[in-house]
Amino acid sequence: MKSMLAAFMAIALIGVGAHFSLHALEFSAQEVYSGPAVRVD
Repeated sequence: MKSMLAAFMAIALIGVGAHFSLHALEFSAQEVYSGPAVRVD
Protein backbone atom coordinates (compact mmCIF):
# COMPACT_ATOMS: atom_id res chain seq x y z
CA MET A 1 0.00 0.00 0.00
CA LYS A 2 2.86 2.37 0.78
CA SER A 3 4.44 1.79 -2.62
CA MET A 4 1.17 2.56 -4.42
CA LEU A 5 0.73 5.82 -2.51
CA ALA A 6 4.36 6.72 -3.19
CA ALA A 7 3.79 6.08 -6.90
CA PHE A 8 0.69 8.29 -6.92
CA MET A 9 2.62 11.06 -5.19
CA ALA A 10 5.47 10.70 -7.70
CA ILE A 11 3.04 10.95 -10.63
CA ALA A 12 1.46 14.06 -9.13
CA LEU A 13 4.84 15.70 -8.50
CA ILE A 14 6.08 14.90 -12.00
CA GLY A 15 2.90 16.30 -13.53
CA VAL A 16 2.98 19.51 -11.53
CA GLY A 17 6.71 19.93 -12.13
CA ALA A 18 6.30 19.41 -15.87
CA HIS A 19 3.44 21.91 -16.01
CA PHE A 20 5.40 24.67 -14.28
CA SER A 21 8.70 23.99 -16.04
CA LEU A 22 7.11 23.98 -19.51
CA HIS A 23 5.19 27.13 -18.62
CA ALA A 24 8.40 28.81 -17.47
CA LEU A 25 10.10 27.87 -20.75
CA GLU A 26 7.07 29.26 -22.66
CA PHE A 27 6.70 25.94 -24.47
CA SER A 28 2.98 25.57 -24.95
CA ALA A 29 1.20 23.77 -27.77
CA GLN A 30 -0.70 26.95 -28.57
CA GLU A 31 2.50 28.90 -29.23
CA VAL A 32 4.26 26.06 -31.05
CA TYR A 33 1.50 25.10 -33.49
CA SER A 34 -0.05 28.48 -34.26
CA GLY A 35 0.92 30.25 -37.46
CA PRO A 36 2.04 33.84 -37.91
CA ALA A 37 -1.53 34.94 -38.76
CA VAL A 38 -2.78 33.88 -35.31
CA ARG A 39 -2.58 36.35 -32.46
CA VAL A 40 -1.74 34.54 -29.21
CA ASP A 41 -2.42 36.60 -26.11
